[in-house]
Formats: sequence, structure tokens, C-alpha cells
Amino acid sequence: MSLLSSFTKKSKLSATIKQTQQARKSEGSTADQLFKSAYAGYAEVLLDDPIRADALYNWGFALLHQAKTKEGGLAASIYQDAINKFAFCLLINPDYLGAAINGGVAYMDLARLQGVEPIDALYELAKQHFETANRIQAGTASYNLACIAALRTDFDACLKALENSRSRGSLPELSDILHDPDLDNVKELDWFIAFIEPMVKPEVVETEAAPVEETASSGAVEEAVAEASSETE
Repeated sequence: MSLLSSFTKKSKLSATIKQTQQARKSEGSTADQLFKSAYAGYAEVLLDDPIRADALYNWGFALLHQAKTKEGGLAASIYQDAINKFAFCLLINPDYLGAAINGGVAYMDLARLQGVEPIDALYELAKQHFETANRIQAGTASYNLACIAALRTDFDACLKALENSRSRGSLPELSDILHDPDLDNVKELDWFIAFIEPMVKPEVVETEAAPVEETASSGAVEEAVAEASSETE
């Protein structure tokens, strides 16, 4: 950060602090407006600080993975801490893709930990983060959105998101898809089997004349799905 930029930010911060003090002395809609303006001022001071954004993202990323090793209230507390770090990172840099995706992942992990229904606010917050990620880079979180749609049995939205993920080249490996419990509600549906059929490796059948390569049949796809489902039970 240049000396001029640093001076400008310090001046902006001082003015915003004074605005906060004024808001605390005010009441009603006047106070609300002053607080809102102050928040915008704080955000402006933080904006475009890449080092701070990177530090917050990596801090949140570390917390996310630590939370996966814990249980109960401790895990929930660490997930929330990770969410806060990702949110702060996005405040500094609204286009920070990793913070948007992993913020959504943290919300979903927290939702699973607390055993809430797919319509719960935690899943909705995860969805909002994934939609933000898709705004930053189209398709990067479409698979995640498909998972939420599957959990909610919104099959049209699930297929649309899966197709978007495939077209954008962000679809996971077949084995990861088949073993993903978030998709259990759709794995045996015809449209899902038709979707993943092209991803199943063709079977090679040997004949006396020469080896002939055949495309995988729908039966082979159903068998793969059934096998994956039995492994996750």
C-alpha cells in the first residue's frame, strides 16, 4: 500500500469513527442511517487489501478443516469462526472465489452437524454463498447448488445445476458423485442415471475376431449407482 493510499484510508477511518460516535448519540431512523453510512465507510477502508483478504481466507480455511476433526459444540463454534473469517474476507474483496465457496461449505457442514432440515436457514446461507461463487466465476459452485437442490428434492433445479457444472467443467469425478450422500435422493431416478451414463467408462468385450468396445449400458450405470449406494450405507 502506498503512503498516499495509507493516509487516505486513515483519514476515511477517522471520519467513519466520528460518524459512529454521532450515530450512538442519535435515535431512531437518524441513528440507523448514520450506522449504515458508517458501516459502508468501514467496508471502504477494508476494501482492496489483498494481504488482509488472503490472511482471512487462509485462516478461515484452516478453521474449516480443524472443525471437521471436532464434534458437538466445539465443532460448531469453530465452523462459525471459519464462516466469520470467510465473510470478513468477502467484505474486503467481494470477488474472493475461495471465500465464497468455502463459506458455503462451512455452512453446509454446520447444518449437517446440527442435523437441521434442508429448508433451514443454514442451507439457505450456504446456497447464497454458492450463488455468489457462480457470480464470481460461472459454474464453479453449480455442483454444490445441485447438492442442496437434491437435499430439498427440487429435482429440476438439481439437474439444471448438474448440467451447468458439466458444461463449465467443474463436475467432480464419477466416483465422488456416486458416493456423495447429498445426492441420495436422486441417485436412482431415471434422469440422474441418464445424466451420469456418459461418464461411465465403456465396457470392453473380447470376441474371437477382435476386441470390440461397447458403450456402457443403462444396466451398468444402475449397477454402479447401486454399488455406490451400498458402500455408503
